[in-house]
Amino acid sequence: MSTSVTMVPQANPGAGYRALKPEIDAAVARALESGWYILGQEVRGFETEFAAWLGRGTAIGCGNGTDAIVLALRGLGIGPGCSVVTVSHTAVATVAAIEMTGAVPLLIDVEPDYYTMDPAELAAVLASPPPGLPPIRAVLPVHLYGQPADLDAIVPLCWRYGVALVEDCAQAHGARLHGHRVGTFGDAASFSFYPTKNLGALGDGGAVVARDDATAARIAALRQYGWRKHYISDDVGMNSRLDELQAAILRVKLAYLDAANARRQAIAAAYDAALAGTSLTVPVRRPGAEHVFHLYVTRTDHRDSVQAVLRELGVGTGIHYPMPVHLQPAYAGRAALGPSGCAVTAGLAPLVLSLPLFPELTNAQVDQVCAALRRL
Repeated sequence: MSTSVTMVPQANPGAGYRALKPEIDAAVARALESGWYILGQEVRGFETEFAAWLGRGTAIGCGNGTDAIVLALRGLGIGPGCSVVTVSHTAVATVAAIEMTGAVPLLIDVEPDYYTMDPAELAAVLASPPPGLPPIRAVLPVHLYGQPADLDAIVPLCWRYGVALVEDCAQAHGARLHGHRVGTFGDAASFSFYPTKNLGALGDGGAVVARDDATAARIAALRQYGWRKHYISDDVGMNSRLDELQAAILRVKLAYLDAANARRQAIAAAYDAALAGTSLTVPVRRPGAEHVFHLYVTRTDHRDSVQAVLRELGVGTGIHYPMPVHLQPAYAGRAALGPSGCAVTAGLAPLVLSLPLFPELTNAQVDQVCAALRRL
């Protein structure tokens, strides 16, 4: 790459801080001056504001997005003696969290256009579960890359078979289906506030959203040793508390989230236009859904060479994800699979490529990426 070309990074969480630096610094100072650093007014304020922004449910802050899945499942009584259906084309955290509860993950395939859970295979495993597994008690679809899963099909299937629905919303803060935000369709939902997320902290953080008050109260107790009364554990819980400093930062950033998502969508539209006529695919939007582009993921049969060309032109890229969970050393040969064997998932892994996308990309940087794409 020429030394005169400035690299456009695929992600840049520091830019999100700098864009809101005065407000974030003031919020951090407020939290520090309060003298209360664990489960105080900042966490309570964020939980209230996040639930109001979603439009439904009760939010419970926790330590990270992985713990959010664990707490959501445990809050619904999912653990040893249960199977949970999810996908292999996801961050490994989704599957790791299921195993952390003592439940067994059953991995099924994704729809090739949308990268999310295949409802047809879900219907098949609910109707005829693979032999040798505990009963299926929950379904955990992942709203991947900012795109909602096919909840129009998944929700009725969960109702029909009497299984819990837990939404993994780690990559889809603000995505909508038929006007309703993801995280409001299931019995519970998990969110990650990892720094690169659409709503990102400046460290780790997560939240669970529960449909009903009883589940919310159980999850709130589970996140702190099962306490409902101080120092008295009614359940075997864990320590997973959203930090006061991170909650203060998230309160600032939440106010700008809708505008940040709109900026992501505008950048995605520019990339769509630039990719027209190239061999790279444009992300397909689900009808009735609003995609919030946590990632802009294209596909190419020549990923290595495309990455090399883009690098020479000053465009950083990422791969989400290079190896399906069921093929990773920790899970290969022991992960339970649906009837497809996750064939679509395995086929996607060598093709996917993530382009630079974060709200603070300047127009000049977007133009640089688009010019590079047109040369492919």
